[in-house]
Amino acid sequence: MQRAEMPILAVLGPQTSLPRSTPSELAPALVERARRGDADAMRALVLHHQKPVHALLYRLLVPSGRGALVEDCTQETFLRVYRALPDFQPQGAAKLSTWILTIATRLALNELRRPSLVVAVDELAALPVSSPLHADSLVERRALGQAIRDALGQLPPDQRAVLVLRELHGLEYAEIAGILDLELGTLKSRLARARAAMRTALEHHHG
Repeated sequence: MQRAEMPILAVLGPQTSLPRSTPSELAPALVERARRGDADAMRALVLHHQKPVHALLYRLLVPSGRGALVEDCTQETFLRVYRALPDFQPQGAAKLSTWILTIATRLALNELRRPSLVVAVDELAALPVSSPLHADSLVERRALGQAIRDALGQLPPDQRAVLVLRELHGLEYAEIAGILDLELGTLKSRLARARAAMRTALEHHHG
């Protein structure tokens, strides 16, 4: 995969320290304790995964003007994790981190499929923007961040999810296909369309 195509997406935040990959997997013994209802183990699990879950939901919901739902959806994600964790199979095909991101992604997509809301332009303009690019000025970086958020907001939710999971969370194609219940060919086609739309939007931004 040509990852260099989309480094500009890093300006989406919100936490600039967030790695582009999912977190390391927790020790099996700790996961097993959490599955059995150990409160301390469950707390450790939430602390370990809350940053990528929050960032994923932020990146999926905010471009559609639904930033107010991020915190609620983060809490709902971990509530669902807590309820379903006893049935999670650590030796199964899905890693725990991918399983948790699956819950968060499907929750966000359900929200995005509800009747559309008007994007709050003032809210988007106020979002923090931090770019690794060497822009000439803070104004340019903010304009670039706004252009990216606007472009992401125009993507269909399923395309946005593919792009965010691949480019910002570093998931493999097979993992994303499982999360979104897609055939591999469909996933790659959707990702290509999303990348093309983003490139076009950014070309327009740069004039």
